[in-house]
Amino acid sequence: MKRVVVTGMGAFTPLGKNITDFWQSILSGRSGATAITRFNAQKFRTRFACQIPGYRPEEYLDRNEIKRTDRFTQYALIAAGEAIKGSGFDLNLLSPFDVGVIWGSGQGGMETFEEQVKEYTLSNGEPRFSPFFVSKLIANMASGMISIKYGYMGINYTTVSACATSNTAIMDALNYIRLGKAKIIVTGGSEAPITEASVGGFCAMKAMSTKNDNPLNASRPFDKKRDGFVMGEGAGALVLEEYEHAKQRGATIYAEIAGAAMTADAYHMTATHPEGLGALQAMKFTLNDAGLNPEDVQYINAHATSTPVGDISETKAIHALFGTQKDLYISGTKSMTGHLLGAAGAVEAIISIKSITDGVIPPTINTDEIDDEIPHSLKIVVKEPIERKVNVAMSNTFGFGGHNGIVAFKKI
Repeated sequence: MKRVVVTGMGAFTPLGKNITDFWQSILSGRSGATAITRFNAQKFRTRFACQIPGYRPEEYLDRNEIKRTDRFTQYALIAAGEAIKGSGFDLNLLSPFDVGVIWGSGQGGMETFEEQVKEYTLSNGEPRFSPFFVSKLIANMASGMISIKYGYMGINYTTVSACATSNTAIMDALNYIRLGKAKIIVTGGSEAPITEASVGGFCAMKAMSTKNDNPLNASRPFDKKRDGFVMGEGAGALVLEEYEHAKQRGATIYAEIAGAAMTADAYHMTATHPEGLGALQAMKFTLNDAGLNPEDVQYINAHATSTPVGDISETKAIHALFGTQKDLYISGTKSMTGHLLGAAGAVEAIISIKSITDGVIPPTINTDEIDDEIPHSLKIVVKEPIERKVNVAMSNTFGFGGHNGIVAFKKI
């Protein structure tokens, strides 16, 4: 099969509205958590999240794009725009059918849905729905709008696998290019879940942290005192390209996508398998797909949501596969970004790639005392980044429904 590389990246996150600012914030160990300002959250169990500060869509998009799109699609367009520009490929030198978009979003247009249902309720049953209601709401509109804006007429769809969504999209893009079905695919994920219903739903599940008096320290993966995840929003984008095509046009190549795999826990609607069996097998399949051995991996960007059950099951799976491997380091960067749900894998793919290009492993912040149930032999990077040569980085994602999605990146 054909080799696939990353030739462009874009980020629009609570920690930075471009790749440079985002990566600098990650290395600085900065948390993006603040009190929710999107709506009045005073009566909610959790009243903070990682929001994109000072977002003004008119700074990035034209009036018609703003009018016709939900916030999650806007984030997608912005991140994809940075990745496409950075990649520098010329559509005039390609058939438009050789360029596709495979995007990911777990919730789609939640904000639009809530606004329209509220308006209908307040109108005493008068059907005052926007003609853009459905098109703004549906999750596939992010991939559709990217293709419309840039004229990409190849493979185009959106994946949904909860918090494994972005890795699913990346894996699908990888495989289509491997099979010769496309030369270039814009992939990634976006999410805009900081809404009353979304926050309220996760509060009802008791899945989120309630450290309302100290949001900056609330997301604390692997820590004894962790009490749930912190919601985040934003988008991450990658341009995936067939290796020989990228090399021929002299593109900057950041990393190769070495392999990817998915499994299902087949265990519970929302809880991970307690022994991490699905996660373990997904990591094994990924290494097999990449032609790699466990000892080839230097860094794992863990899913590490800061939930009591999830962190333990994931680390059990990692320990079962990698054992006491001395050159393997792990970090949970959701401690800084918050959990971007369907977009998490995309931004964490960027972090994994930057660890390879820059030789730096980012930290897990807020982790003061590692839980006794987490295998002590695992090298979890806390507080400060460390400089290490990274040839292979693995990014883990797990989603409600038992979805496990793993992607491995390799230095080229």
